[in-house]
Amino acid sequence: MSQQESVPSVLETEATGEIAGIYADIRRTLDTSVVNLIWRHLATMPGALPWAWSAVRPLYLAPAAAHAESIRRSLQLPDTPAISKDVLYAAGIDQPALTNIRAVLNSYYHTNALALAVLSALLEHYDPSAAEPAQPSDAVPVSAPTELPPLPPMQGLSPDVQRLILELNEFGEDTDPFLIASMYRHLAYWPAYLGIVRTLLAPYQADGRLSALTRSARAVGRAHGKVLACQLAPGKPPDGLSAALASCQLFVEHPIARMAGICAIIRRATPE
Repeated sequence: MSQQESVPSVLETEATGEIAGIYADIRRTLDTSVVNLIWRHLATMPGALPWAWSAVRPLYLAPAAAHAESIRRSLQLPDTPAISKDVLYAAGIDQPALTNIRAVLNSYYHTNALALAVLSALLEHYDPSAAEPAQPSDAVPVSAPTELPPLPPMQGLSPDVQRLILELNEFGEDTDPFLIASMYRHLAYWPAYLGIVRTLLAPYQADGRLSALTRSARAVGRAHGKVLACQLAPGKPPDGLSAALASCQLFVEHPIARMAGICAIIRRATPE
């Protein structure tokens, strides 16, 4: 079990047997090279990962894509100045680095909205909310799989970069932000870019717009989850069902909802 995460997890490099097989299927199904922390965390609970993944996998295969796109389109992002390439180049971020940064942003932009939709559906199945159902988008973009660099452990980063990540991780959060968003760690390969992102987001954190965006993402996620919940047929739940659902809710309402909006802001401001 990894001690490098903000919650217990099974790293991809440590996974064996059934867990390794599910991780491989997650990567194939989501067209990503990274297994997000929610799945790595559920892998620490007996039976939780096989139960959760088998329940939501059919949603990932078809219906969730349109709902995820609707979530992306419905989030009201603040007007944000574009980051110029000259600023990036002056900060030592050349075109190959920018291409890699865009790959990270595109991957999380794709998977965060999907996770928000399907995990909200799982929560709605077991604990329906008062949310009004939301209809999917007619436009569904096709995401090409992208190979991302390994996720660096926090302990391997310099103290100043660790502090910067922890500060960014508070942006848009309305509780104790102990769950560290993986996207910031992935972007830690380019500390200067993280510094630019901090400057970009700081005014929206100060005036409350990032927290409002998180609340909006939570609400729209549950609205789409209510529709998708009707298509779920979960198998026999694990003995620790309540703990697994509590973990799903924690991730959905905090890092996933938070980063669905923040990643969209950063991605829109970052040039190709």
